[in-house]
Amino acid sequence: MSQSQQSRPEESLRSVHERVTQRIIERLEEGVVPWHSPHIATIGFPKNFQSAKPYRGINVMLLAMAGYVSPWFLTYKQAQERGGQVRRGEKGYLVVKFGTYNKDPGDGVEEQRKFLRHYTVFNSCQIDGIEFPQPELPPRSADERTDAAKAIVTRMPNPPAIHEGRLARTCYDPEEDAIDIPDRSCFESGERFYKSLFHEMVHSTGAAKRLARKTLLDNRGISMSDKTVYGREELVAEIGAAYLCAHAGIVIDDHGNSASYIQSWLQVLKDGNNRRWIVEAAGHAQKAVDHILKLEP
Repeated sequence: MSQSQQSRPEESLRSVHERVTQRIIERLEEGVVPWHSPHIATIGFPKNFQSAKPYRGINVMLLAMAGYVSPWFLTYKQAQERGGQVRRGEKGYLVVKFGTYNKDPGDGVEEQRKFLRHYTVFNSCQIDGIEFPQPELPPRSADERTDAAKAIVTRMPNPPAIHEGRLARTCYDPEEDAIDIPDRSCFESGERFYKSLFHEMVHSTGAAKRLARKTLLDNRGISMSDKTVYGREELVAEIGAAYLCAHAGIVIDDHGNSASYIQSWLQVLKDGNNRRWIVEAAGHAQKAVDHILKLEP
C-alpha cells in the first residue's frame, strides 16, 4: 500500500471517507463496537513515536481496532529513518490526515478546500531495531478508575449543572443547561455511573456557549423529531463517552453483545448518504473530549 493517497484532493476526500467507513462497518459486522476498545483503556491512547503526539479523532478508533499491545506507531519510512525495520509480512494499519489547500477556480480568487489522505502505520511490536519506551498505563484498580472519572467531571470548564437523583433517567436539557442522572446507588458500579454521566457531558459541550455543535443545537439534544440529526449527535456522544472512559481506564461496553444496537449503527453507516458520519462524529467527539479535559488540540 502506498504511504499516502495519491489521487486528486477532491477524489481523496471522498474515497478515504468510504474506506474508513467500510472498515468500521466490517468491525460492526463482526460483532465489535469499534469505539469501545479495551486496548485504549488498558494500554493507553495510540501515539506516533516520531512526533510523540497522540492520534486523534477517527485515528484513535482505527488503531484501537488493531488490538495493539503497545501505544507506539510509525510509518514504514519513519521506522527506517530511525534505524528500524518493519518485519517482512507484517500488515499495517490505516490512519488519516486532514488538511486544507488553496485552489484558484480561474477567477483569480483562491478558495480554501479540505483534503483527507490516508497513511499506513505499524505498531512497535511489528518493528525491529528500535527501542520503544514502556507506556504510562491508565489507572488499574476500581477505586483509581472512579477517582480518575470524578477528576474528569471536576475538570470540565464552565460545566452544566448536574442533578443526581432528581429524575429516574439520564438526560441533558439544553434549555436549562443541566444534566439529570439517577442516584449512583441505581448503578451497578461507580464506573457505570460515570460512563452514563460522560455521555451527557459530551452532549452538553454542543451548547451555544461551548462548542455550538450543530447536531446538538438543531435537535436540542433530546428530540427525536429529526432522526438524522439525532443519530449524528448520539454517535458523537457515544464516541466521546468511550474516549473519556478510556482516559479514566474504564472498560465498559454495554452494547458489545447487543445485536440490535450493532444493527442500528450498521443500518445508519451503510446508507450511502451517511458515509461521512463516522469520521465527522469522531472529530466532533474529539473536540468535546478536548473541551472537557481542557486540552489544546
